[in-house]
Amino acid sequence: MTEDGTPASNAGEQWQANRTTFQRVYDVLVGTSDPVSAQQFAAWADCSENGARQALEQLTEMGIAERTDTRPATYQRNPSYFRWKRVEQLAREHSPSDLRARIDDLIEDDQAYQAKYDVPDPDAVATSDDAVEDHESLHERWNDLTEWRTIRRDIIVLKQAVQRAESTTDDRVQA
Repeated sequence: MTEDGTPASNAGEQWQANRTTFQRVYDVLVGTSDPVSAQQFAAWADCSENGARQALEQLTEMGIAERTDTRPATYQRNPSYFRWKRVEQLAREHSPSDLRARIDDLIEDDQAYQAKYDVPDPDAVATSDDAVEDHESLHERWNDLTEWRTIRRDIIVLKQAVQRAESTTDDRVQA
């Protein structure tokens, strides 16, 4: 329903009608990776600039967003918060042994990429256009490197989740 009581006709109107300003700003924040002004957040979240700024300041106080010291101030999501949130979710939803098994699978994938490119790290792979014969090979290489970096990031997150899951299990055993 819209503010005047009529049914919302599209997804944007439903989102606007069913979410508070704070929730809409949070939704927009989650989808951003670069610093953005409160004015831009207001446009994307369909709210006033002051409403967006208040929500962003609250999100910053909560550690969910980061504020830059530029003029005008810009805001972006705090990657550490979202990493922590993911670690907590994984630790809650999976056993330490399941998480370790997934780590082992990812380590095998990482080793396969090391063997394929004969380098220890995705950043050591040549990515210039002249290092690849055709567009398809270049596209495959970029996809591989993206996947390889994701594997490396996931291994770190999963290791943290194992530690968290084990500490939670230890806390329950002691209680």
